[in-house]
Amino acid sequence: MKAILALGNPGRRYLDSRHNVGWWLADRLGRTWSLPPYRETGDTARTGGTVHGQAVEIIKPLRYVNRSGEAVRELRRREDFHVAEDLLVLVDDVWLSPGQIRLRRQGSAGGHNGLASVERALESPEYSRLRIGVGRPHDDRIDLAEWVLATMSGSDEEEVLATFGRAVQGVECWIQEGIEAAMNRYNRN
Repeated sequence: MKAILALGNPGRRYLDSRHNVGWWLADRLGRTWSLPPYRETGDTARTGGTVHGQAVEIIKPLRYVNRSGEAVRELRRREDFHVAEDLLVLVDDVWLSPGQIRLRRQGSAGGHNGLASVERALESPEYSRLRIGVGRPHDDRIDLAEWVLATMSGSDEEEVLATFGRAVQGVECWIQEGIEAAMNRYNRN
């Protein structure tokens, strides 16, 4: 089984925030693959099905981003689940321009509290991630935490949504061929 963990914050207040672009992409994947509606199970919302012959589950933690790792603890207990091959985390990235995507096999949390939480829960940085660019504030006096919790401008949101077709293809490549193939094909500016 492949698990896709989409980072975001619960609640209407954060629905359109930069921090929730992982959830936006998760919703796009669910629609593209005609998956059933999300079911709330404990502290997560989940959907899943078969995608290109592979069992896939999309997980949205229903806790704040900085506690996202709690959603992966149960995955570690599954005997047939290999974190390095079977987990892909969808996450916002202020270091990438709006709409830019980057797939990575592993890496540091890069100051992202959600990735730090996932890394702590897994006790390893060795999990794949798809970073979705949301850009940085143009004014250094703006706090990054406030920036990612704010709603995107219309043009930035359009840039992000315009890249989702390619992002879906990258996720499908990861499902079928693994992270290296997905990185080689979809990590372009």
